[in-house]
Amino acid sequence: MTSGRLIFCCGCSEKVTARLTDGREVYPHRKDLGSLPFWKCDGCGNYVGCHHKTKDRTNPLGNIPTPEMRNARQHIHRILDPLWQSKRFRRKDLYAKLSDHLGFGYHTAQLRTLDEARKAYAFIKELAA
Repeated sequence: MTSGRLIFCCGCSEKVTARLTDGREVYPHRKDLGSLPFWKCDGCGNYVGCHHKTKDRTNPLGNIPTPEMRNARQHIHRILDPLWQSKRFRRKDLYAKLSDHLGFGYHTAQLRTLDEARKAYAFIKELAA
């Protein structure tokens, strides 16, 4: 796979021309992911998965995260998702509150820095209290 796409890379702190590849390269030990599409930054080696179950199966899930950002996003989802899944908040309203607090349209995969992730996490913890 050789296509290129401009995607923000958290490791390089800029938009990069990411290379479309597959799970055989990104997760060579996971045969079950071998045929899935991924965008990879060849500058730093970080990657992001794709919305592979949609019509545009190579549409990236968001920015290309560093391992630390990927971990931060997972922590955020662990406290964020139960808030809307329990129906305590409507998902749309919860994301709107986060967008207002952060000053940009919130989606976890669009967080670019650990500071943004920490700010989102702290706000969600306040909402969950």
